[in-house]
Amino acid sequence: MELKWLSWAKQIQAISQTGLAYTKDAYDQERFEMLRELSVEILNEYTQVESEIIRDLFARETGYATPKVDIRCVVIQANRLLLVKEKLDGAWALPGGWADVGLSPKEIAVKEAKEESGLDVQPVRLLAVLDKKNHGHPPAPSHVYKMFILCEVIGGTLESGLETTEAAWFDRNALPELSAERNTEAQIVRVWDMVANDEREVWLD
Repeated sequence: MELKWLSWAKQIQAISQTGLAYTKDAYDQERFEMLRELSVEILNEYTQVESEIIRDLFARETGYATPKVDIRCVVIQANRLLLVKEKLDGAWALPGGWADVGLSPKEIAVKEAKEESGLDVQPVRLLAVLDKKNHGHPPAPSHVYKMFILCEVIGGTLESGLETTEAAWFDRNALPELSAERNTEAQIVRVWDMVANDEREVWLD
């Protein structure tokens, strides 16, 4: 489960963001700004990330506070799994990224697979919708829902992308170092089992 201090900081930030979006009272606005600053101080204290970076991250978020959505493509071919090596941390992940406004989850899956692996894919079905805080990922300032979508290759050539240095296929018993920020071994094993056993029920938090 998510660390209590992180959960509290996120809740305080969400309350302040939503309050700033709807309040018409100057005094309430000041109080909500103070709440946002408190959430920044909590995150700075426990993560050692500079306050200005955290403050900028929060300041860019406006309107009613909602979770962010991360889309991950699960592509299995000849009993091997497609993974891409991330430039940011040098570890491996399922192709994917943040959902873009104006695109559906399936369109995001197609876009991310192409940009990060060079492959053209066709979404087949939704495997899982998970709350990131429940799955052992490193602490993060945003509340995130992760969607895992099974895809099949229909074309393209395996290659790296702007955010990746390599794309490759891996056997189940020889997974590389995984990018824990993006996916965990437990998640990969579970969705792989779902595909292998043709489980039709969506894994849902």
